[in-house]
Amino acid sequence: MSHTSTASAVISSDDVEGTKVYDTAGDKLGSIDDLMIDKVTGQVRYAVLEFGGFLGIGTDRFPLPWNMLKYDTSKEGYVVPLDKDRLKEAPRYPSEQRPDYDDAYARRVHDYYGVPFM
Repeated sequence: MSHTSTASAVISSDDVEGTKVYDTAGDKLGSIDDLMIDKVTGQVRYAVLEFGGFLGIGTDRFPLPWNMLKYDTSKEGYVVPLDKDRLKEAPRYPSEQRPDYDDAYARRVHDYYGVPFM
């Protein structure tokens, strides 16, 4: 049985990676570099924002709790309730030094953004 729909409830991770991320004022913050998925539940836990640098050089990765992102169809990107100033002190890492996403790190990320840790 085949279903045809103009809007799907699911999206490929390939399509999410590279999607632009905006603040609530409509300014571009960066783009999604990666998704971090819970091995047990299969749920996306974090979208990793690529921000800073020039042409991908010197950019840092900022894990954002997935439930912070809201997709805006008019922007064809995600909107988050923060701005560039808020990212200056946010948990981050260079692309070649991905941290262990253990409970301590997760709590640090969630605490910084004021999002309850699951």
